[in-house]
Amino acid sequence: MSRIRIIPKNENRGSKKEGVIVTKQKKLVLDIVYNSHKHPTAEEVFFEARLAMPNIALGTVYRNLNALVDEGFLRRITLAGTPDRFDKANCDHDHLVCQKCGKLKDVFLSGIADEIKNNSGDEIISYELNAYYICEACK
Repeated sequence: MSRIRIIPKNENRGSKKEGVIVTKQKKLVLDIVYNSHKHPTAEEVFFEARLAMPNIALGTVYRNLNALVDEGFLRRITLAGTPDRFDKANCDHDHLVCQKCGKLKDVFLSGIADEIKNNSGDEIISYELNAYYICEACK
């Protein structure tokens, strides 16, 4: 991911400098996901955000999560039958998903895009890999 300079909403208004304009709410949402040791849902982000900003609305959290995904700061993890979860987008990684409890675990694999390209002959723009397993707690 290329580095994007975050410009606070009240700074450099109308500036053509490269950057993404953010509000205090958007910065808070980003910080919560980046400081999380798990892959939080929007509601989990909302409950944590309310500790720092009691008047923040759930809709504001959803809007900011969606914007941060669109801007490349966060990744959305979509699994059938569960709420979307959000993850840091600062390094390439894949996920192990417990088939019983849904726990997500990061896994760092190299060369997968190259393997797909070698097998298909197509240039790979991006991919998402969710491998399923049974975690230790569910065995």
